Amino acid sequence: MATAAAIVFTVLIAALAVFQIALAAGAPLGRLAFGGQHEGALPTKLRVASALAVAVYAFMAIIVLDTAGLTDTLGDGFQGIAIWVLVAFLALNTIPNAISRSRGERFTMTPVLIVLTACALVVALQS
Repeated sequence: MATAAAIVFTVLIAALAVFQIALAAGAPLGRLAFGGQHEGALPTKLRVASALAVAVYAFMAIIVLDTAGLTDTLGDGFQGIAIWVLVAFLALNTIPNAISRSRGERFTMTPVLIVLTACALVVALQS
């Protein structure tokens, strides 16, 4: 079960990384991110934030894959703590997406975050 959850997590986080790369490159998808305050392309500061998010997403994937035993990059002591921090982080980040003024963000990012949180939780519980 942990392996399947880790794979689903990684596929979803990779899709989000592609989305963030598109935002960083200036794609007119601002309505779906950062509270949906920018209808078209994001301003420069938020485009930089999108680029940085890709690195954060990669680290999240490493935590989940390591904890599920699919990779061996992090130390066991670190990954045991990191997976629970990640579960909490994802769960807490679901809230602002769920109450976002952006309808698009609410209806796309909230379900994605719920699935990511559930997958990370499955991995954490089975580690």
